[in-house]
Amino acid sequence: MELNRKITVVIVLVVVTLLVIYVWRGPQQEEQEEKEKEHQEMKIRRAAVSGTFYPSSPGELKALITSYIDQAPYLDLPEIHGIVCPHAGYIYSGPVAGHSYKQLSDQYDTIIIMGPSHYVWFKGASIPDCTHYETPLGLVRVSEKVNELKNSIFVTVAEAHTKEHCIEVQLPFLQSVLTDFEVIPLVLGDVNPQELASALEPLIDERTLVIASSDLSHYYPYEEAVTLDQNCTEAVPGLDFERIQACEACGKRAILTLMHLAREKGWQGKLLDYRNSGDTAGGKDRVVGYMAAAYYGSEEYLNEEEQEFLLHLARQTLEKYLTDGTLPEVDESQIPEKLKQERACFVTLNKKGMLRGCIGNLTPEKELYKSVIENAVNAAVRDPRFNPVVYEELPYIDLEISVLSLPQEISYTDSQDLISKIKGKGVTIAAGFNRATFLPQVWEQLPAPEEFLSHLCRKAGLPSDFWKGNALKVEVYTAQVFGE
Repeated sequence: MELNRKITVVIVLVVVTLLVIYVWRGPQQEEQEEKEKEHQEMKIRRAAVSGTFYPSSPGELKALITSYIDQAPYLDLPEIHGIVCPHAGYIYSGPVAGHSYKQLSDQYDTIIIMGPSHYVWFKGASIPDCTHYETPLGLVRVSEKVNELKNSIFVTVAEAHTKEHCIEVQLPFLQSVLTDFEVIPLVLGDVNPQELASALEPLIDERTLVIASSDLSHYYPYEEAVTLDQNCTEAVPGLDFERIQACEACGKRAILTLMHLAREKGWQGKLLDYRNSGDTAGGKDRVVGYMAAAYYGSEEYLNEEEQEFLLHLARQTLEKYLTDGTLPEVDESQIPEKLKQERACFVTLNKKGMLRGCIGNLTPEKELYKSVIENAVNAAVRDPRFNPVVYEELPYIDLEISVLSLPQEISYTDSQDLISKIKGKGVTIAAGFNRATFLPQVWEQLPAPEEFLSHLCRKAGLPSDFWKGNALKVEVYTAQVFGE
């Protein structure tokens, strides 16, 4: 009898234990099964150039990318929307690519990567038939937004992706600087860049980055390559669609697509680095060129036509005012809408490379085109640091306009914290009735932060070391600067 009770208790304990294990493992097992199912449904584009273009060891690869990025300067460009990066083997082009990736913050959800087809000719822009890209650093998701690309220029040419490296070599860099993102990979065949830009434009928001993957000229002697590549390094950031035609780049269509997007959205361009294989890891008899560039700014940035309008208006204002003391008549129907928005701006006059007058406003007071007219006159005849400009000087004077963002007050704990928050920006300081500002371009003349702040304090009528305390009110802003 006693034995039967003991057997019954053991059986009950076993059953209860099994039930607990089942209940506890149930959700975990379901989750594991779901992951296995998801993995089975993945269509992975396997790494094609791991171990040749870049190291196959995750640790070695991450360390190499980190070294390239650490060697590049950080420029604190506002709102980067697009970059140009090379796609050769890392020992050749990695140091240049590091300049582009150094500028990125972890703010992007979707990365559109465009590059040329090196192995297959076809018409259109090819979307891969896969759900993920593989690199030694893990898997990268292909965005479901590719399903929104309905234009007839989009095709799927499988063989265009199998060996192609132009997309793949960008991914480890992205995995090193971003934490959670997905990609829209496009290998470009014979496609119209302007049409492609129009098709991609609806997918682009503030959390989208566009990458044009391209090398420059191939296999020229060093000096000839440097001269030839100037067509690219000057045309790309300058949005010069005429000069870009002389640019020899395997990914020219990708670059042109990004340029069209930049022009449409008013982004500014900046060259970050140019080198060729003769500078990095090869000989100088037959080199390949590499460029890093960025496009930045918001839709508030003025495009080339709007910039030219304001520069012409400022020049016309000076000629009229210095002739008879009146202002030009402006046909408001001819003014671009963006120039009718209230914006702050400065107008700067330089004579033979020397400052001749600079006056503006730090906060929006009137429509931008009216502010340009007013500040052009004030810079010419009301800057207390200079005698008034006379008409005979105009042929020797160059005009520059700075359109400002709204200033933002910053808080800081000490002088080093202050320095870290102002570098590269326009800065306004105030203490009591003492107040002064330096436009962002002053950093070109005073690149050392300590010197920059000392000069700014003196301009405000304060001791040069006043910034080392915590008594300053400090505001920062950015500026779109353009000139004749």
